[in-house]
Amino acid sequence: MKKLVDKYKKDFLKSLEELRGYSDLTIKSYDETLVEASWHVEVFEEDSQHIINLMPYRIKIAHLNPKTISRKLSSIRTFVEYLNDNGLSCVLKADDTIKVAKTLPKPISHNHILEALNKASLEESLVIIMLYTLGLRISELSSLKLEDIDNEWVRVLGKANKQRDIPLLNSTKELLEEYLSKISVKTFLFEKNSEKLSENSLRYIVNKVFKRVALKVTPHQLRHSYATALLNNSARISDVSELLGHSSMATTQIYTKLGSALKQQNYNKAHPLCSGEE
Repeated sequence: MKKLVDKYKKDFLKSLEELRGYSDLTIKSYDETLVEASWHVEVFEEDSQHIINLMPYRIKIAHLNPKTISRKLSSIRTFVEYLNDNGLSCVLKADDTIKVAKTLPKPISHNHILEALNKASLEESLVIIMLYTLGLRISELSSLKLEDIDNEWVRVLGKANKQRDIPLLNSTKELLEEYLSKISVKTFLFEKNSEKLSENSLRYIVNKVFKRVALKVTPHQLRHSYATALLNNSARISDVSELLGHSSMATTQIYTKLGSALKQQNYNKAHPLCSGEE
């Protein structure tokens, strides 16, 4: 497999960026998986086809959790699809799917977010607020340009270069105006040396702010918190799906399950006959 990877990887990764609009972090994950797999996957020719046997690689990664294995195999499948689309006839062997248990997202309570904001600088506060009140992915926040923000709406470029408009809360708008009056930026909302602030830098800011209140929080948990808050306050699932930039409402459905789980937990805590039920 190493020859195929060496020959086609560069153009494949470029296509993920240009055609699918994948983030730098996602492309890096694809790259690392292909390099790792290239040393273990068997490739041989049969009836003018490249037979790609994943079994040696699957044995190599068998100790990892199912979600990680599924992600790695998905990366290889996408690469093989690219090869087939570009004139190579490839067949995957030992390509059985991995069953991955669906886990509920873990939102952060509104009070905990407020507590963290009380200990944040102006820039740190805006990072947290933009993620929490707009439900952005970290890649979307990193790429957000000043020209995409007006008085009432924020235009976001999401996965696969799909655009969506998200309403801007008055409180968020006021924080934005304060930030822009005190911090000079040219193109992107968050910049360093006239370049957009990287996803890793923004992620570090989030981690640092919540660490001050003894919490470990990721940017994606703030996105979860945004979605959960909307659904728990009777927002339509179709609207939430559109605001999050989900390609399918099925992806958004998990938040309705989360709402039910939280209601059950609160009921168990509140009802006098439920002691010992959790």
